[in-house]
Amino acid sequence: MCCMIKFCLLKCLLIFFSAFKMSKCRKNITHFTDVHGLPSIEKIVRSVEETPEPISTVITGNIPEWINGSFLRNGPGKFEIGNQKFNHWFDGMALLHQFKLSNGQVTYKSRFLSSDSYKANKEHNRIVVSEFGTITMPDPCKNFFQRFLSRFELPGELAGYSRYNIIRVPPTKKTAGETLEGATVLCTIPSVDKSKPSYYHSFAMSENYVVFIEQPIKMDLLKIVTSKLTGKSISHSFSWDPKLNTIFHLIHKQTGELSSIKYIAKPLSTFHQINAYEEDGFLILDMCASDDGQAIANYNIQNLRKSGEDLDEVYNTLCRVFPRRFVLPLNVDVDTPYNQNLNRPSSTATAVRIDKTKVFCTHEDLHGEDLHQYGGLEFPQINYAKYNTHPYRYFYGCGFRHLVGDTLIKMDLQEKHMKVWEQPGLYPSEPVFVPSPNATEEDDGVIMSVVITPNKDRSTFLLVLDAKTFEELGRAAVPVNIPYGFHGTFNAMT
Repeated sequence: MCCMIKFCLLKCLLIFFSAFKMSKCRKNITHFTDVHGLPSIEKIVRSVEETPEPISTVITGNIPEWINGSFLRNGPGKFEIGNQKFNHWFDGMALLHQFKLSNGQVTYKSRFLSSDSYKANKEHNRIVVSEFGTITMPDPCKNFFQRFLSRFELPGELAGYSRYNIIRVPPTKKTAGETLEGATVLCTIPSVDKSKPSYYHSFAMSENYVVFIEQPIKMDLLKIVTSKLTGKSISHSFSWDPKLNTIFHLIHKQTGELSSIKYIAKPLSTFHQINAYEEDGFLILDMCASDDGQAIANYNIQNLRKSGEDLDEVYNTLCRVFPRRFVLPLNVDVDTPYNQNLNRPSSTATAVRIDKTKVFCTHEDLHGEDLHQYGGLEFPQINYAKYNTHPYRYFYGCGFRHLVGDTLIKMDLQEKHMKVWEQPGLYPSEPVFVPSPNATEEDDGVIMSVVITPNKDRSTFLLVLDAKTFEELGRAAVPVNIPYGFHGTFNAMT
């Protein structure tokens, strides 16, 4: 339980700083027809109270009795402190949720993360700690980025150089203390731009490699550390540079050796990878990506609370995110030819050696045309326990015909076919796969998602789908309001 909560907290911290201010995304990308008449979703960003003691839920249908464990979720739950309001969705105070499933019954409880920011804000009854999109002056406490930067000694000018450190953390802790006790630096990668490193939300891993993706989303370190002086939030230090390519860095997980080959792709932005595995001398890298770095730039609270044409306009300026596959040849040496596709004919993804140490890659779409009508796909999940770092067939995610997920989608990579769960007025969050006991097939299990009902009071529910058929098995309605969340994980009871 403790380890799973730490996983959620880390995810929560990462997502808090995943938004940025960038340009429009209608240039050099596939055109999408503008939508009209989006329903209001303003209540997904309403503040709620925590529910520290377990409460019962109302079951409709059947929750399989073999599901025994805790489904943990995270996301913001408080958007005002006293008379002051946060500006950005991801600035809200973190709220952790637990759905406990046992013998077909479900209980729910939640608690705010007792972080330094939360405690300081609560003590003063106002926002005293600056966040990603919210600046407070004066700021009596150090924010997340300031604490992060305080660990670095930058020689010369303030932002003299930057590097990416890949950290290896031991699988277990033998003594009490810091969460990262025993962590070591596996590899250090110099940033292409010494004063403006690339932002990243997550990285991929295959059986033998870490894949670090250096994308053209830049963080101006000087602007970050001087944000208090300029009176601008951290979000103003993020920018998208479409003149820069994307670079895939490969690091061997055992030796820490950084590959001399840089795999280059056109500018793209990615937050979540689907899976990565090695096969016949290639590394297959699947991810959700878009052709521009705007992504969730417009996800401030003011925009989320808009309605009518104003809400339509916000959505129509956002890029669509789609699942893509890159195939990276691992055995590039002095004899590898130049200017020809090194990949297998079974994939439409290409990899062409253009320089002694550079291979230029293009992607293969992991979807058919039918996905376009659902606004793309994000929050991907797989049968992680059995198929992570291995060849796989299915993945699951949310379709985005709104600013938040409004459908659940199952993608079949073999057939390029999809199944969809949707109901008007309901907004499902990231789907999590839980395998059936003694499962032999990849999709033998259930999908769990927390579904928000912004136009109904106290009717949010935990949804359980048959992962194979994508038909609803049951739902557990919670008699309290829950804001839309981000990531989750299932911790089985043993």
